[in-house]
Amino acid sequence: MSLIDKTRARRSFERAAADYDSVAVLQREIADRMLERLDYVRLEPARILDLGTGTGYAVDRLQRRYRRARVLALDFAHGMLLQARRRGHWMRRPACICADAERLPLADASVDLIVSNATFQWCNDLLGTFGECLRILRPGGLFMFTTFGPDTLRELRDAWSQVDAHSHVSPFLDMHDIGDTLTEARFTDTVMDAERLTLTYARVHDLMRDLKVLGAHNATEQRPRALTGRARIAALADAYELHRSAGRLPASYEVIYGHAWAPLQRPVSGGVAIALSAIGGRKQAR
Repeated sequence: MSLIDKTRARRSFERAAADYDSVAVLQREIADRMLERLDYVRLEPARILDLGTGTGYAVDRLQRRYRRARVLALDFAHGMLLQARRRGHWMRRPACICADAERLPLADASVDLIVSNATFQWCNDLLGTFGECLRILRPGGLFMFTTFGPDTLRELRDAWSQVDAHSHVSPFLDMHDIGDTLTEARFTDTVMDAERLTLTYARVHDLMRDLKVLGAHNATEQRPRALTGRARIAALADAYELHRSAGRLPASYEVIYGHAWAPLQRPVSGGVAIALSAIGGRKQAR
């Protein structure tokens, strides 16, 4: 698995922050679909973490759903948080935290609900990241997220493979591997599923422009360092034409949804488990 260059990724999202919402159609759609799943659980969280909040799109919906909850918005790009801090009612702005999802600056058992939309593909240590999420969740707390699977941007990856042998598309983990990692991190009642969504474009240049505006550049450490010249872009466009259907160029996304619960028992030294009380009002509809 290629590692993500976090410095490059952060800089890309810093530059993208002001215009991100103008092209984030897919990101808003999958956030809506994820948050709709909260209809099937009964939870009364006092504190919610929107992990990888971006411009804070989910904040408004979370505050409307949980009117008594305090929403924390965390992102590693300060520019994104400048957008997110405007969300919510003027008397209930989110508390914005600039930090990396792999090292959360929050106390143990301090959050009742974590939601995260399209963030974990930017993490290098997924097990450690999930461990951090479990650490800050209170017993019986809920963890709900989306990320992207390996079929994401498969047309773009295929077209680039016909141009050169470099890595041009960030790597994405398989749904089953993510589920196994949740189990290894000691989450319980894990549920994983996936769906495929497709955006279409008139030209490959339009897709590349959207990815640039989103800040979703290739941030792998194995990426080519030289500038992409016109000749290679033209070759990419020609290769991508093989995927044209009904007059449009598809860009496929494999969207992975996951949710899991923090256990009501936490292991301690010596292998002894201690029982802890759940957060108020938690009931799971199954």
